[in-house]
Amino acid sequence: MRGLRKIQSHQILSSHPPSSTLPASGRLSAGAEELVAQPPQLDSPVRLRSQRRARSNSDASSRDPPAIGTQKRSARKTGSGFGVKRSVLETLLRDGPHQGDLQEGLQELRYLVLSTRVEADADGMSTYRIYLWLVLLDIPPVPTDEYLSLIHRGRSPAYTKIRNDTFRTLATDPLFKRRVTEASLIRLLNAVAWKLYDAKNKYRSRSRPSSSRLREIELLINTPPSIEEEPSPSGSTPGSVASSRGDSSGITNESALYVQGMNVLCAPFLYAARSEVEAFGLFHSFITRECPGYIRGAMDGVHRGLRLVDQCLEIVEPKLAAYLFSKGLQAKLYAFPSVLTLCACTPPLPEVLHLWDFLFAYGTHLNILCIVAQLIRMRDTILDSPSPNKILRSFPPLDAKEIIALTVLIVRKIPEPLYAELIDHAK
Repeated sequence: MRGLRKIQSHQILSSHPPSSTLPASGRLSAGAEELVAQPPQLDSPVRLRSQRRARSNSDASSRDPPAIGTQKRSARKTGSGFGVKRSVLETLLRDGPHQGDLQEGLQELRYLVLSTRVEADADGMSTYRIYLWLVLLDIPPVPTDEYLSLIHRGRSPAYTKIRNDTFRTLATDPLFKRRVTEASLIRLLNAVAWKLYDAKNKYRSRSRPSSSRLREIELLINTPPSIEEEPSPSGSTPGSVASSRGDSSGITNESALYVQGMNVLCAPFLYAARSEVEAFGLFHSFITRECPGYIRGAMDGVHRGLRLVDQCLEIVEPKLAAYLFSKGLQAKLYAFPSVLTLCACTPPLPEVLHLWDFLFAYGTHLNILCIVAQLIRMRDTILDSPSPNKILRSFPPLDAKEIIALTVLIVRKIPEPLYAELIDHAK
């Protein structure tokens, strides 16, 4: 029955809402848009890979006859320290999808994330988690020279703001402090600030009319109009539509180089990555493609997310929502850090990493519902307290497994128009 519930949960997350309510996307992964747009090709969400191809001697069982003319190799460790046998999730990551079918492979990968946790030690460290994130977010490798060139440019315009925040990043978390230094955090955030600075300058140069375009405009103004000279709707200048919408990565002239909270959002990437270059590629692509609204203007994406927390809570738990509203407690007063950092501000860090596995697999917009799930876990404590604001100042420790299970149940209760707003709120 537990296995059936996991399959049912995967189907719910993969089929809600209909693709007609979602914006078109060219990416193969990293969001619920692609999940709902591509219906499963299999009878079940996942197909065992044991019969897809012949197993190698290194992972064959003892009862399998060895190949003729070859000596049976002893089982080898994967380097993860969790045993000799690799998990199905790690095997899929290493071997790739069957016959190169990316859509089927991604569907299977997401189901395995939901049904089996990523193998990790007590500190949350895993040898393959960072590669799972790179695949789910569709991020190519970043050349090391590119990262080094950004570091060698020195202090970015946002350097002072960065230095004012980095020493406070997860200051009470011994796991993070033991593995990640403040210097590496400064380097990464400063490199990302330079990258955003270049993107903003590129956007300004595209938005500003060129000298040839100015001459064309002057000619049109000074020349009497005629039928033959009227431009057709399809004759707009290349890039005019793109410049009005901003950069394809989501960066516009209103995007900030650094906002408070980016240091905490960056922390799990640095903790889980095997190098600063990997963390840089993940973090930069994440904030520019998954949540550009969180760093644009007055963090309008974060404020939209806070309003959605109130709306979703009112639908899922009307009694709890009414009690909080009667006390004047809207989400903007207690959930701002959780929305901005995808719950990375709530310890313990190993549970944050497990929660992010789920969010990267099925869409980071589900973070809003994960916050609602945390409120539901605190429901009785909040309702029994005459001053719930004291309780909401710090959420209880994360339990990724329970929060994910509650989130799957909450998804069923969210109307399709509201779910579409969840997907778009960070863009």
